[in-house]
Amino acid sequence: MYPDPKRVRNNRVMVRLDEYEYDVLAAIANYQGEELAPFLRQLALRQAAIVIADRHHDTMPSFGA
Repeated sequence: MYPDPKRVRNNRVMVRLDEYEYDVLAAIANYQGEELAPFLRQLALRQAAIVIADRHHDTMPSFGA
C-alpha cells in the first residue's frame, strides 16, 4: 500500500501552549495558508535540522589560522 510503511505518520506528540503562543503560531500558519499541525511539524523538523547541523559543525576540526 505504501512504499515505506515507516513513513506513515501515526506517532503523536502532545505540546501544550499558552493562549499567546498558540495565537502566534496559528496566525503564522493562517498567514501562510497552512493548517496548524503540518506547519508545526515542518517547523520542528527545520529546527531539528538546524540543531544537527550546528552540532555537526562544532565537532568538525577547524583548519587555518
